[in-house]
Formats: sequence, C-alpha cells, structure tokens
Amino acid sequence: MMNGRGKSDTAVVAVKPANKAELSAAELGEPRAGTEGNANQHSTGRTQRRDTVSPALARIRQAARQRKKERFTALFHHINPDLLRDAFFALKREAAAGVDGLTWQGFAGDLENKLKDLHARVQRGAYRALPARRQYIPKPDGRQRPLAVAALEDKIVQRATAALLNAIYEEDFLGFSYGFRPGRGAHDALDALMVGIERRKVNFILDADIRSFFDTISQDWLIRFLEHRIGDKRIIRLIQKWLKAGVLEDGVVTRNEVGTGQGAVISPLLANIYLFYVLDLFTERWRRREAAGDVIIVRYADDFIVGFEHEADARRFLDLLRERMGKFALALHPEKTRLIEFGRHAAANRKAGGRGKPETFNFLGFTFICGTSRSGRFLIKRKTRGDRMRAKLEAIKGELRQRMHQPIREQGAWLKQVVAGYYRYHAVPTNRRALVKFRDGVTSRWRQLLNRRSQKADKPWAWFAMLADYWLPRPRILHPWPNQRFAVTHPR
Repeated sequence: MMNGRGKSDTAVVAVKPANKAELSAAELGEPRAGTEGNANQHSTGRTQRRDTVSPALARIRQAARQRKKERFTALFHHINPDLLRDAFFALKREAAAGVDGLTWQGFAGDLENKLKDLHARVQRGAYRALPARRQYIPKPDGRQRPLAVAALEDKIVQRATAALLNAIYEEDFLGFSYGFRPGRGAHDALDALMVGIERRKVNFILDADIRSFFDTISQDWLIRFLEHRIGDKRIIRLIQKWLKAGVLEDGVVTRNEVGTGQGAVISPLLANIYLFYVLDLFTERWRRREAAGDVIIVRYADDFIVGFEHEADARRFLDLLRERMGKFALALHPEKTRLIEFGRHAAANRKAGGRGKPETFNFLGFTFICGTSRSGRFLIKRKTRGDRMRAKLEAIKGELRQRMHQPIREQGAWLKQVVAGYYRYHAVPTNRRALVKFRDGVTSRWRQLLNRRSQKADKPWAWFAMLADYWLPRPRILHPWPNQRFAVTHPR
C-alpha cells in the first residue's frame, strides 16, 4: 500500500537504503552479517525468556534489511512484558533514582505483577512519563554537566523502545558512526581514525565541536526524521511524551521545545538518528559527489573528526557544514572547531614554511600527535589528555578524603580497582609515559592522605613504595596497535 509520501508502508518494517558508497579505511566497520548478532545481543542479553524476545526483533531487523524504502507501521505491540522484562534487567542496578524515588532493587520485588501493570498502561495509553530529575556531574574543565535522571518506569519503557528502534536503525546507520551502538565502542572509533589517517591521503583534520548539542536538538525536526522510518503513530507519541515531560529542578518543572535530556536511556539513540540525517548522510553524499581528494570521517555520538587530502576540500566542506547545521537548529562552536594541518607530511611542510611543529587535536580522551617511530617512519602518537588526567586525579583525591579512616587494606583494594579500570581504557600503544604519570599521581595523593591521618612522623618513601607496589598495578600496554585490531574486527 502506498502512503502519502509515495513510499510503501508495512506492518513489520520500513527501511532506508544501505550505504553503497565506497568506504575509506576508517569506515570498514559495519559488516551487515555481524549487525544482526550485535542487535540480538543488545536486546536480549539478560532476558529470562529469550525465545520470545529475540525472534521478534530478528524479524524486524530482517524486514528492515530486505525492504529498504518502507516505513514501520505496526511496532507498538512488540513492547510486551517480555521486552519490558529484558529492558529492566539491562538497566544499571546502582543507578540514581528519578523523581519517583524507585530503585532497581525496589522495583524487583513482585517484578512480574509490576511489569504486567506497566505493560497494560502502556498499551491502553494510560502510561504517563514523569519529569526527569536534574543532576549535575563535574566536567574536566571544572564546569558542571547537567544530566536528566528519568523515573524507573520511564527507563524501562525507553530501553524497550530503544531495542525496537535499534533493530531498525542498525540497518541504516553508516559505518563511520560508532557511539552508543550495539557491538561498538570508543576504541573501535579510535582504531578507525588511526587507520584512516595512516592508510588514506590525509593532510588536514577538521576537529569539529557542536555547541550544546543535546540542549539544542530541534524536537520538531527529530520527529520528522523519525517519521521517515516509523509509521506507527503510537511509537511517535511515546517518544513525544518523554520529550515533553520536562526536568524537575529545585521543585520547578521546566519544559522546553528543544533538546533531549542528556542521560536519559533513549537520548543516545535519538541523538544518533538526528545526526544520521543532519551529518552522516550529508557528509557521505558530499564525499562521494563533490570532494576532489580523499575524505575520512569518524563519529562518536556528537564528537566527530573529518580528515581531508586537500585544504580546499576542507574549507569548502566546513562552510557547507556550518550552513547545514544552521538549517537544523545546530551550530559549530566557533572557538572549539579547528582546521589543522595533520598527517605524514605535516611536519615537513610546516618546517619548510617556518610554522613550527604540527598542531595536535583531541578525540575521545586522547591527544593525537604527529610523530615518528624509532626507525623514522611516520607514527601517530596518542597520549591521555592532560586536563582529563588532572580531573581524574582530583576526583580520586576527593574520594580518598571520604575514605580517610578506612583500613589501608580497604583503601588499597579500592585504588587497585580504580587504577586497573583507568588502564583498561588508556593503556594504548605510545601512552605508557602518561600511565606512569597517572600511577605516580595516585601514589602521591595516597601518601599525603596517610601522612595526614598519622600522628607520627611521615612514613619513609621506601615503606610507601612497597605499599604502592603491592596494591597499585604497574603500567603496561593492554591494547594492540590499531591496525592489528582493526584488521581482525573488520577483515574486509
């Protein structure tokens, strides 16, 4: 049956054409055969009845893959008790409570009856979204990041809805998008960027920053984008309930016509959908049709890097991107968006022009530096951002103060977990010096704390060095070189 837009509707699914364009080395990241497994894992990882939940999402995914120009018209009935149960068990058990005051453990009591009641209210339209509770967390630059903490029932229904939408949009999203997607993570994006710069002709980097992205998303445009693929009005109304629910802060509920609450379960997926239409499709089309040289792009949520062979391409793209963002209520940050010379020829070109060393850029917690290996070969070096490390050390210092009177064994066990967790993300090749600096910083702050609580003279360094060696893991590189892991993850 044809709809008013000239597209056919289906009671199962509707889909956008898959990306057929030539992919750069930085974007070989979405073998479709593997996507189905990832999405199954995301939607049914902890369910107690996988036999009922997984096949339903698999059928949606298959229909989305096969019928690329259709719209989903019958999705709402898939939000059933099984999917809600799966969503509940996928939530973080220690997450902060929303305005309802309900915790995961509190809802787990008499779970089946509560899920049955929630399902009934959702299906008959009696479910009402509650305002999110405003909470602030510190940012590395000292400012506060506002988060929206949803009520527990809202989290459950959002998680279930996200599972449905993921089954659809994972068949549409492009390979260079990595943030908040099943089976993908920050290190996949980092590997793709490194391999793209090394294997393609990249001489310039656009380090772009979208100003206050989550706070400026146009809700009207978001709904219009969703309606390209979602023909089930009940799903649309459900998403509108969350967008219009508002935020509770200091006893006052504020409702905005723009933005989506950062921290809400559904927000990362909605952000990916928004940027898929605003940025991803635009960039892919421009690269294929208008670029004179090589172009790579890697995006993680609203943080993205674009690499160019030619400076003229980079400047034309930046002008068009600013215009494009403006059409959809977004704006590039004028001070944080930079075009820099970067790549295997950057050092020689800048030296010849008397412009000094190549500039660096930051991405996903690391600073990227043009360097050379011991043999003189071009090598991209990554080191942990200095401001992020200082912020982490200050957070550890503050937590240690709260643990001042704990036994040394308890402090040491906690610090061991913290340091090991830090290594798991930051222990990449060329970053060992930063790992050593971080461990030394933790050691110094722990020694200051123990000396402060002692009534005797300061403990000698030799004694404390033995204590640190016993509890704090020594720095070692845990991640392989990006080209090695990228070749395994994306063998084509």
